[in-house]
Amino acid sequence: MDVLALSRLQFGLTTVYHFFFVPLTIGLAFYTAILQSIYVKTGNEDYKKLTRFWGKLFLINFAVGVVTGLVMEFQFGMNWSEYSRFVGDVFGAPLAIEGLTAFFLESTFLGLWIFGWERLNKKLHLATIWLVAIGSVLSAFWILMANAFMQEPVGYQIENGRAVMTDFGALLANPQLQVQFPHTILSGFVTASFFMLGVSAWHLVRNHSTVMFKKSFKLSLWVGVIAAFLIILAGHIQTLHIFENQPMKMAAAEALWESEDPASFSLISIPDEDNDTDFFALRVPYLTSFMIYLKPEGEVLGITNLQEAYEQQYGPGDYIPPVTVSYFAFRIMVLSGFLMLGVTAWFFLFHVILKKEPRKIKFLALLPFAILLPYLANTSGWLLTEMGRQPWVVFGLLQTAQAYSPSVSTGEVITSLVAFVLVYGALIAVDVYLLVHYARGDPQAAVTPIEIED
Repeated sequence: MDVLALSRLQFGLTTVYHFFFVPLTIGLAFYTAILQSIYVKTGNEDYKKLTRFWGKLFLINFAVGVVTGLVMEFQFGMNWSEYSRFVGDVFGAPLAIEGLTAFFLESTFLGLWIFGWERLNKKLHLATIWLVAIGSVLSAFWILMANAFMQEPVGYQIENGRAVMTDFGALLANPQLQVQFPHTILSGFVTASFFMLGVSAWHLVRNHSTVMFKKSFKLSLWVGVIAAFLIILAGHIQTLHIFENQPMKMAAAEALWESEDPASFSLISIPDEDNDTDFFALRVPYLTSFMIYLKPEGEVLGITNLQEAYEQQYGPGDYIPPVTVSYFAFRIMVLSGFLMLGVTAWFFLFHVILKKEPRKIKFLALLPFAILLPYLANTSGWLLTEMGRQPWVVFGLLQTAQAYSPSVSTGEVITSLVAFVLVYGALIAVDVYLLVHYARGDPQAAVTPIEIED
């Protein structure tokens, strides 16, 4: 493997590692704020204990997520210096704003929340965790603004071989950001909902603190079923936008080699990328056209046709992304999304509508395993988002092969890659161990991990 391939692998792995933590951090921050709001409003001590219990798990995940996120930004200078040189004037602005506003907002008020128990006025203390939750969303917004530019460049002009920002408002109004941001935030609520459902179910099955865990079970079920439905809707809207903006990505996600009108939908395909065809394909006629145009007709461009069009527009080259990865990543994401909606709808029906006790609902003991579903959806979704854009790092402007650091040697990248894998692997192992250890604890005695005793 050459420097380019190794650099791509390194950045891909660190991105996936980091995104294990981001959605859970966003969702748990809001859950913690909601639980504390109920405590402040009602004075019910159960909600105070639940706030500390789930807040403790939020803190663990937040701390490890910060560590993994910081390393990613260093790679722009180390492994992707040509990318930074070309797009730094545009890409750097939202990242700088994120660090100077959202991250400082989160970290400052998180410290006040941790050490403010019994020291700050209840309402003032409540405001600190809400500011942390808002900061987590703002952080995602600025980072996604930078990523949206890579997917759909706007608000720039090329000067002396570099992209220079000319319209910050265009970055704010980027159509890609408008469809990507809601989808990502909803993934945070879904991830946290399944985490809370799974942990609550584990305790309910064992009859641990049932009064309190019924409260967290019901709250996460309400939020989870709504968020699971909305994320499918938001995902469909984003998919429609990508069909217009990056048709090659969606053609690869459908393994659609030739343009069709009407276009069929692939139930299962095994792509043969060497020969631009499939080893095997089972397709449903008309369905893709119907999902895009809401009628059983309408052209959808295929991979080979788009390749010819891109060669005419951008010059000779291979503009086909990894089809097999894109195809199966898309299906894992969609299947996981519908499974999450099915799981939440099942328990919502029996617990909320039919008023059945959680322990009497079938499959309750399987809910802890369902915690994996949003992680499958999140990871496969990001793989499709980034790999489906190849060979572009900034779509239509800069190819990945032009963006890496030419002065970095293969040995240096291998060394850092191995180090990152080992360190990140250890961090995830620590994170999982701590989450499992404290999630099994008794909320009756819940305190934050670094709370100072008087």
